[in-house]
Amino acid sequence: MSTLRETLDDLAAALREPPDDLLLEIGAGGELLVARLRVLASVLLLLLPGLNLLGGGSWPDTLAGLVGAAGVLLFSLAWLKLVLGKRRPGWLPMASSCFDVTLVTAVLALLGVLSTPVATLNSTVVWSCYLLAIFATALRQDLRVTLAAGALAVLQSALLWLAVAQLAVGPLVSAEYGTATSATQLQRLVLLVVVTLVTAVIVFRARRLSQWSSTDGLTGLHNRSYLNVQVPAKVEQARRDGQTLSLALVDLDHFRHINAELGHLAGDRALRHAVAVLRRELGREEPMIRVGGEEFVLVLPLPIGAAWERMEALRRRLEEAHFVPEPDVEPRRLTLSAGLASCPQDANDLSGLMKRADLRLRAAKAGGRNRVVARDGE
Repeated sequence: MSTLRETLDDLAAALREPPDDLLLEIGAGGELLVARLRVLASVLLLLLPGLNLLGGGSWPDTLAGLVGAAGVLLFSLAWLKLVLGKRRPGWLPMASSCFDVTLVTAVLALLGVLSTPVATLNSTVVWSCYLLAIFATALRQDLRVTLAAGALAVLQSALLWLAVAQLAVGPLVSAEYGTATSATQLQRLVLLVVVTLVTAVIVFRARRLSQWSSTDGLTGLHNRSYLNVQVPAKVEQARRDGQTLSLALVDLDHFRHINAELGHLAGDRALRHAVAVLRRELGREEPMIRVGGEEFVLVLPLPIGAAWERMEALRRRLEEAHFVPEPDVEPRRLTLSAGLASCPQDANDLSGLMKRADLRLRAAKAGGRNRVVARDGE
């Protein structure tokens, strides 16, 4: 019972957390995959009306299926073009998922108009597309999208049931679709809820695994995996957009002395203290990455001059926030040295930026430490 409660608490916490850059990138790739799969599925759906007619199905059912499949294909092509665009709107995953669910509802309603009201409730093939729409949200890596799509499917399915029940004259019976009963409709609603929850848990676990693989266990910062995968994409995006991006290579000064004098546990606490001080000052668009030991990388969407001012403010903030190892131990002053490099002035790729920033970090250390160097020769 406690495990279930902990899982639900974790799910609730994950809902409040905005996806980080890595998850957004994964979700963007998932959205593109969904868009391509939607085009493929819509082409295959065009075959169903013909198969229905060849199997002895009625013309109204065939026409409804053809109209629905054609509508899906046109939308899928338009959506794929939007996803492939240079800029992807933030509302795209939510709108895409909600449209998938609403399209299923529209096809079911069209079946009821062109064929029989029972088809709206008992068309298993079309209704199963609700499940596909919910499962597809797992590729987007966003719990909000999954839960919104599931809730919308439950709501629209229930409204269809109530509308048909209110408007139907006589029993809901059809030779082709059987009898529509309240028990069956309730079971389908429960199934939608279950599928939504299962998909949400899958998304939650995938998010956690993704975060663990790209997160440093001691500090909670991004690790080298993030540096090697995400930062090159940021550099390339800045280069394509004609924008300036700066990279800071940061090292805590004389940090080994703390480990030697106070022990590694105190050293870990000092490291977490320094990270906490810096992260409080950083914005969401300024990721901080631990690349090893007491060395970090900051990605700043600023030109070199503004980035130097930003790092200077961070350096002063850390210097002012003394680290207290234990209540009866004298506070220690922590300082940092940093080297800056910017794209496109210094380099156009991560490797070049890291090399230039490392040279300037060495200059900062050689110049007495506790300083930020942004240009050669400083």
